Parts: sequence; C-alpha cells; structure tokens
Amino acid sequence: MSVSKLLIVFGLVLVAAGLLWPLIAWLGLGRLPGDIVIERGNFRLCMPIATSLLISIVLSAILWFTRW
Repeated sequence: MSVSKLLIVFGLVLVAAGLLWPLIAWLGLGRLPGDIVIERGNFRLCMPIATSLLISIVLSAILWFTRW
C-alpha cells in the first residue's frame, strides 16, 4: 500500500471516529474499570489503559479476520 493511500485511510478513520464520538461516549468507552483518572484542583490526567487494550484487541481481530 502506498503512503498516499495509507494517509487517506488514516484520515477516513479519524473522520469516522469523530462522527461516532457521541456513540462512543454513550457506550462508556474511556470510563472502563482499569482506566485511570486523576483529578486535583485544575489538573486532570486520564490514562485510558483498559479502553486502549479493548480497542487494540477489536482492531487486531478485525484485521486478522480480513487478512489485511
């Protein structure tokens, strides 16, 4: 796959994620058990470890099934 096609696919994935963001928030992704959120005063640190693992597993399964 050429670099230009890869960038187009990456851009389309980002647009799709932006359009689906309300659905993603409604499903509770980003607030799973295992996601670390530290709030102190004006400071907030989010480390979505469980969400990242879940997304990685789902994408790996999709790519494995499609043999991409």
